[in-house]
Amino acid sequence: MLMFKGMKQKLESLLQDAVSTLQTQGVVDASSEVRIHIERVRDPQNGDFATNLAMLLAKPAKMNPRQLAEKIVSLLPTDNGISKVEIAGPGFINFFINPDQQFQVVKQIFDAGRQYGLSQSGAGQRVQVEFVSANPTGPLHVGHGRGAAYGSAVADLLEAIGYEVEREYYVNDAGRQMDILATSVWLRYLEACGEVLAFPSNGYRGEYVRDIAASLYQQAGDLYRQPAATVLADLPADEPQGGDKEKHIDALIDRAKQLLGDEHYLAVFNIGLDDILQDIRDDLGEFGVSYQHWFSERSLMDDGSISQALQRLQDAGYLYEQEGATWFASSRLGDEKDRVVVRDNGQSTYFASDIAYHMNKLDRGFDQIVNIWGADHHGYIPRVRAAMRALGADDAKLNVLLVQFAVLYRGDEKVQMSTRSGEFVTLRQLRDEVGKDACRFFYVMRKSEQHMDFDLQLATSKTNENPVYYVQYAHARVCSVLRQLDEKARQRDPGLGFEHINLLVEEQESALLTTLSKYPEILERAAKHHEPHQLIQYLRELANQFHTYYNAHQFLVDDERLCNARLNLICAVRQVLFNALTLLKINAPEMM
Repeated sequence: MLMFKGMKQKLESLLQDAVSTLQTQGVVDASSEVRIHIERVRDPQNGDFATNLAMLLAKPAKMNPRQLAEKIVSLLPTDNGISKVEIAGPGFINFFINPDQQFQVVKQIFDAGRQYGLSQSGAGQRVQVEFVSANPTGPLHVGHGRGAAYGSAVADLLEAIGYEVEREYYVNDAGRQMDILATSVWLRYLEACGEVLAFPSNGYRGEYVRDIAASLYQQAGDLYRQPAATVLADLPADEPQGGDKEKHIDALIDRAKQLLGDEHYLAVFNIGLDDILQDIRDDLGEFGVSYQHWFSERSLMDDGSISQALQRLQDAGYLYEQEGATWFASSRLGDEKDRVVVRDNGQSTYFASDIAYHMNKLDRGFDQIVNIWGADHHGYIPRVRAAMRALGADDAKLNVLLVQFAVLYRGDEKVQMSTRSGEFVTLRQLRDEVGKDACRFFYVMRKSEQHMDFDLQLATSKTNENPVYYVQYAHARVCSVLRQLDEKARQRDPGLGFEHINLLVEEQESALLTTLSKYPEILERAAKHHEPHQLIQYLRELANQFHTYYNAHQFLVDDERLCNARLNLICAVRQVLFNALTLLKINAPEMM
């Protein structure tokens, strides 16, 4: 990989060398880890970059911050890119960059091409990103889409700065919801066989269930058929009849297992699971989301992982018995209360599976574990952290990122998205309506924990108010300029442009050069903070500056020196737009 080191990275390297010298001299403790933080300066009178390094090190070094700053500055070598270094206030070190340095970014972008902005700052670190992990009980809806876009972007950003990333989908293929799905499929299958029965109010009602049942009937004929009267005999009343819908569906599940037997029930169960899971795989693949691993919850039961995890908790003294159930004493480790891990009927809870799953993650040796969950899982975080600590692990390895579900509007009408009732808009339907690019762009446009209303009309409009159109149009506009050059039978001469790059003196040109130089910093910050919206904001800023430049100046001027200098600049803009959009798996069109 071609490595790019911007001015900020260069300053960090120079300061790190200075600190290493101070450690060798005994001025700074050699065993302490020193983190160098550099910020761009807003007021140009104070330079271009600044660091508070001297103030951070002053107390442990037992020195006045300004005196320590003077020592640090004295150890910095002469660099052509730095015109001046000043010490300000209580000990800030301000760097003034040589004005000619701003032009170097264009050549750096040309040399690096698609790898401009990439780095190896996370090299040697393994991180697992688990995201979406929706129950395979129905198609993905527009709420799941936000988690998919966000998780995919976080994983890709981390990979772009050198982390070894494993993307994982946790398949919740066990538990009550899957039993409700299997029973729903079987009841619809019975209808296909000609049986007449009232479908339970708490069953899965979407058309996809009928489709799965029709496929089952086509494959198996009457193999799984039972008379409706036998199926419904002596069941507790459903909600419309004044009963309890939960008790009614649970009784239907038990009846299905009893009448079908283990082998046939598993066959019905699997056809529903496999059909929906394949649809989810296909849907996410079309959305630009791929995984290295699809992890089955059932595998934790089959291979004894749940028993092993509970035994480890028992050995550590964190399990106890009460009222016939087994409890995890999570309140001793920061949770608000203790949690049941084995019910009084001997069945392990979903939380027990989750403990085993996180034990599995830890045993796989990841340096970081990133869980991307819906915002409704906020209360689940302390108990998972408690479990990790009880297992003897450092829960600082765990990062839980919460995603608010997107809310879809058609005009002023909010669209309901209940999977059970079937009244929902699928992710596939949304993509068909607004396109993959708009979906991915809009989904990561804000912080994940912020509420989001998805504006369909805006997402499909071809106006400057549509942010994805505005950014893509900037890329297409540069391509249009190059086509105009060909139409005029003129030739680009990048060498001539670089030779006279200092002719780029307009205000808009200076702004573009500065923004282009920021891209590696923005990319790294967005990756390490798990905030892809920072990259979206950067793209919007760069596109806005380019459109302003396009409207203010001619590029194909008669002066070949200035013409080629400007062409080099806008080609650098095109490259960075392409790099960032492609990283987000959004197209960079050449014509619009």
